[in-house]
Amino acid sequence: MRLVTSVDRPDAQPRPDLHGEHPNGDPDGHPSGWPAGAAPQGDWPAGYPAGYPVAESDRLTRFVQRAHARTPRWVVPLAAVGCVAAGIGYTLLSDPTRSAPDALPTCLLKLTTGLDCPGCGGTRALWYVLHADLPAAARHHFLFVFALPFLAYLFVAWAGRQAFGWRLPELRIGPKLVGGFLAAWLAFSVVRNLPWPPFTALYV
Repeated sequence: MRLVTSVDRPDAQPRPDLHGEHPNGDPDGHPSGWPAGAAPQGDWPAGYPAGYPVAESDRLTRFVQRAHARTPRWVVPLAAVGCVAAGIGYTLLSDPTRSAPDALPTCLLKLTTGLDCPGCGGTRALWYVLHADLPAAARHHFLFVFALPFLAYLFVAWAGRQAFGWRLPELRIGPKLVGGFLAAWLAFSVVRNLPWPPFTALYV
């Protein structure tokens, strides 16, 4: 345990030393920084905030902090690129567009209710994007195709900044924009399950 005093805080007042001297004190030994009528008590004057205990970091936290400090900055972006590449590779190898007509859906919501979930069609849309068939991709998940360029740019900007120090123009995404996108996604998830034309064309 260690003591963190008011000196450690940005709004801290100057601390008098133990000999009655103070950075703002007068020549007579009466520190002007002490509250009126305050007298020293022990090693700290009355009226001043006392120190408070802060727990030391545990071993795991210290290990993680040391590992983070020693890890090259390109490792995390490289790991993220590896995860994206693995997802793309799985999509290309599995070819989700060629499932058997009588195959059971892998989506739990669709398996139990028959309804498309908010992400249904996303893997097939990615497969069509990778094969440059944007109309078919939009047919399977329009919002995914719409958001993909923005997500790709955000990822490249983040990875480039972390690994190489790039300073690409930032996309300013505020709470209102995120809320609007989530609302559109919710509406799309509802509309694609409506059993009337032309909404039935969105069912996958």
